[in-house]
Amino acid sequence: MPGILVHGDNHFVVRGPEPDGATAMALVKQWSVIQIGGVTPPGLRAWQISTREFRENLEWAIVIRGDSPMTSAVTLLLDELSGRGLTIRHC
Repeated sequence: MPGILVHGDNHFVVRGPEPDGATAMALVKQWSVIQIGGVTPPGLRAWQISTREFRENLEWAIVIRGDSPMTSAVTLLLDELSGRGLTIRHC
């Protein structure tokens, strides 16, 4: 199931079940720094970054506070998701 994971001014469209707060933080740490040849830890293999999803299909959204503010495009998307009844979780 697709969702969006937002961290400050960065975001990831993700395929996988809605993660809990600790897992969401681990995913942000895993994906925020490019690791050439890096191996995904076994506990995070249920999620992968998706490059093509329709916004209408997003089923979950998690926002993790970062050092930079969210971009206006992501703020607009989260407002749209909230407007259609999706709960935006803040960790």
